[in-house]
Amino acid sequence: MHSTDDRHHARTVEAHRDAVRELLAGLSGPGRTELLPLLAALGRGLAGDIPAPVDLPPFANSQMDGFAVRSSDISDGGTLLAVVAPIPAGATAAALEPGTAAPIMTGAMMPPGADAVVPIEKAVPDSFPDPGTAATVRLPATQPGTYVRNAGSDIRTGELALAGGSFLGPGQLGLLAALGITQVKVHRRLKVLLATTGDEVVEPGNPLEPGKIYDSNGTLLEAAMSQAGVDVLRAAISTDNPDALTAMLREHAPQVDLIVTTGGVSKGAYEVVRQAAAGQDVEFLHVAMQPGGPQGIGRFDGVPFVGFPGNPVSCLVSFEMFLRPALSSLFGAPAPRPAIRARLAEPVESPGGKHQLRRGTLLPDGRVRLEGGAGSHLVHALASSNALVHVPVGTSALAAGAEVEVWTL
Repeated sequence: MHSTDDRHHARTVEAHRDAVRELLAGLSGPGRTELLPLLAALGRGLAGDIPAPVDLPPFANSQMDGFAVRSSDISDGGTLLAVVAPIPAGATAAALEPGTAAPIMTGAMMPPGADAVVPIEKAVPDSFPDPGTAATVRLPATQPGTYVRNAGSDIRTGELALAGGSFLGPGQLGLLAALGITQVKVHRRLKVLLATTGDEVVEPGNPLEPGKIYDSNGTLLEAAMSQAGVDVLRAAISTDNPDALTAMLREHAPQVDLIVTTGGVSKGAYEVVRQAAAGQDVEFLHVAMQPGGPQGIGRFDGVPFVGFPGNPVSCLVSFEMFLRPALSSLFGAPAPRPAIRARLAEPVESPGGKHQLRRGTLLPDGRVRLEGGAGSHLVHALASSNALVHVPVGTSALAAGAEVEVWTL
């Protein structure tokens, strides 16, 4: 076991995020993909580029209900044209003869020879004649291409439809369906062992004796990881017995891709995760971040291992800053947190040598209101928040109205 948590040599947030990504990089290789029907792939990450197999749209079609015309048939002052058979959506259109106009529905195929559509509301009369009746219509001059969706105007055959690593949401799956694709190759879900530690922690629902607290980390992290598309194996709360924790990790390690622990990673005398990882290729260090400075990273029996601090907010912030971005980058899912700029509704102070993460609420006027203080135990403030507010290293104070980066949760 290695330890480099001298706080005067704290690792940067960016360096630790890169380290977590590098740790997990081997889990995205060949053989770790699966082929799924489109709807089963919702929320997953695309494994490999997908070129368009067809043009989209596959044929020129009308953008409006109106009349398909040859634009050269209509003079500047408007022209009276003979109305021919209508073209409904889904029908194959006959060629449009000179001097005629064909009623056409939105999405219907443009007839050969036609190069524009005049919307019905611009026609005189502004209604379609009954099919089979002889009729004429006066139409105003129009430019070629008006209200026409050309074949391939969305995407052409062979062009990149979706890049590997794309998050597959409704829009992406809709595109694949429009291209006639029924199955898609995605990254497999990671299987993660989640172990919470501490003699002072008890499962919710049990009696709360003096000196004890209910475990929130297990629920907090399991929910966060499940929402991020990870299959979580939740271990029972481990006491501060390092031998018992070692045995439990060793038992489950062969069945999982990643081990995540909470608690027991600081420099105290009874840090059970540190003790349980003795002799393993695991490093315990300090990251220049508040909350969530103490971190563990490495391999336990060869399985990637990440150790988060025990305080609930530190635990979730660590997931959001390190593990979630690595999952997004390597596996295409979950989708990255939207990062925006907002203005502080109030002043804030921060340790100059640390990247501080405060919880906040984005307001309709573009400001962000801080929720609670900087403490890593404030679960109620966390539950009242919809954003993480970033105060970067080197910033010790910001005034109300200062612009900050905000990640929406």
